[in-house]
Amino acid sequence: MIKNPNALKFIHLTDPHVAGQEALVYGRRPTERLRAAIDSINMDHDNADFVVITGDLTHHGDMDAYEVFARELRRLSVPSHLLVGNHDDARAFAYQFPETQRCEHGFIQGSKRTPFGLCLFLDTSEKGTSKGVYCEKRRTWLANALEETDGPVMLFMHHPPFAIGIPNTDDSKLQDSEAFWHVLAPHKQRIRHIFVGHAHRVMFGNWRGISVSGMRGLNHQVMLELNRQQAGQSGNFEAPAYGIVLADADQVMVHMHDFTDRSDPFPL
Repeated sequence: MIKNPNALKFIHLTDPHVAGQEALVYGRRPTERLRAAIDSINMDHDNADFVVITGDLTHHGDMDAYEVFARELRRLSVPSHLLVGNHDDARAFAYQFPETQRCEHGFIQGSKRTPFGLCLFLDTSEKGTSKGVYCEKRRTWLANALEETDGPVMLFMHHPPFAIGIPNTDDSKLQDSEAFWHVLAPHKQRIRHIFVGHAHRVMFGNWRGISVSGMRGLNHQVMLELNRQQAGQSGNFEAPAYGIVLADADQVMVHMHDFTDRSDPFPL
């Protein structure tokens, strides 16, 4: 496919939850879903500039799982940028992906400059908790990155800094969201979009005036239980999806692609 020089195209994929030895997770084999997503990207979107995977690359954070994940990722025909989530292990990840960008404090954070905005990849994981954390050191790195550019910015992170309306998911969102916001606030007009993972739901909206979106996970989803009162959370096997993002000087457009859909096309 031919690339459009007047637009940026990238894929937002999240929460593969790959297991070592291609083991099952909640009764399904996540490697198969990841493989199907990569096949779909290679076939239909090989003109994408890059793919961003926003965390929970593995389910248990073990070396075997990262080996399986890396093996599948090598099949991808476009460059990738990897974030870590609460199911990941930073040491095991770094062993398999030593080339991944890190900030001066050792967190898995980095950036990519594009003609349509600076992409900042954030590390919201903290060992020992499933909740999102963005500590002072990380915030300082982000503040410096924002100060060093006066152009548009897009942010990528695993944990949402905002509530989505599902109680258990909201309990594990970014715990430092107010401190995080204070870093963003002076640059609010330049931040074009925030892409998140973790929620295992498709959602679009805005947070304090900044547009946001998230995609379904690959292996399993969180049920849309907006009114659940009792403790706990339910999952299901709604179809996985990834986002196709088209950004130019005027807009950021996010399409959800249900890549396992096999319904026949027909003329309209």
